Amino acid sequence: MNSLVLLIIAICMSATGELLLKYGMNQVGVLSLHPDNIVAGLWRSFTSPFILLGFVAVFGGSIFWLSVISRVQLSYAYPMLSLGYVLVVVASWMFLNEQFNPMRLVGVLVICAGVVVVSRT
Repeated sequence: MNSLVLLIIAICMSATGELLLKYGMNQVGVLSLHPDNIVAGLWRSFTSPFILLGFVAVFGGSIFWLSVISRVQLSYAYPMLSLGYVLVVVASWMFLNEQFNPMRLVGVLVICAGVVVVSRT
């Protein structure tokens, strides 16, 4: 399989996993790290199907990522992962109703420009 295809799969799986984790945590609520509450909070978190699916997706993306870095230079592949930021910003706006303002748009465009520069090497 082409390295670029593997990279796109890794990015999509990781971004999907992060969205699932966030959706799951929106349902679970705030995770307190206070010693009195941490066990109960972790139990609620790790029994959420969305959080479990999120971890599976992130792990699956990591498998594809390993395949990518076994084929291409890390200094080329790693900056390409930043496309995941773009995907998460847009998907968070679409699916999680998160804010998408002009400053975030500028940030996304800067990331895209950086990816284009790196990909031309």
